[in-house]
Amino acid sequence: MIKGNILVVDNEIQIRKLLGITLQSNGYKVLTAATAKEGYVIAASQQPDMIILDLNLPDENGHSVLIKLREWFVKPIIILSAQSSEDDIIKSLDNGANDYMAKPFHSGELMARIRTALRGAATLNNAPVIQYKTFAIDLAARSVKVHNENLKLTATQYSLLALFAKNEGKVLTHQLILHEVWGPDYTSQLQYLRVFIAQLRKKIEKNPDKPEFIVTESGIGYRFVASE
Repeated sequence: MIKGNILVVDNEIQIRKLLGITLQSNGYKVLTAATAKEGYVIAASQQPDMIILDLNLPDENGHSVLIKLREWFVKPIIILSAQSSEDDIIKSLDNGANDYMAKPFHSGELMARIRTALRGAATLNNAPVIQYKTFAIDLAARSVKVHNENLKLTATQYSLLALFAKNEGKVLTHQLILHEVWGPDYTSQLQYLRVFIAQLRKKIEKNPDKPEFIVTESGIGYRFVASE
């Protein structure tokens, strides 16, 4: 059974071949493009379930491609690139990438991230109630239950948790979280964010010191991971 269609946009033929073999062996149908232009055409005509995008394309900068895709493509996009500076990672995530992996990469880790991103997209499509291992979020009622008991959250704590849930598996930068939850005037208030993350972890994590759900991406932001 085909698990989904994945478009690989990468100018390196070796990478396209490697990803093709890896993805097909894991049950995915693979579409490939060597240029941004080819990628746009295939993405629009085939409507893949995910795009794996390189930043080093021959006809257009990958950051620009990502921005243009995010004007209409709402499904997961993972950046897979040799450009691995912190600035490139943050810029990609802020521009809408769900995840970022640097080349060379481990196929097992990439497949895990693909599964997480696709699961997050499927979870969002099943809203308004999102069920996790120990708690559930009702987006329509703006309520959260832990072990079927109502959890008391402030409006800000709920907004923060809902943002994470809607972006399951995606790395959210500090600046993006602060902008979305508190507004543009708070994008530099990192300590403010850390305080609220700590409060939220105390309410939903079994062990806040070893979080399962809200995982820190050092120097970048946080990732919400559904506990297996």
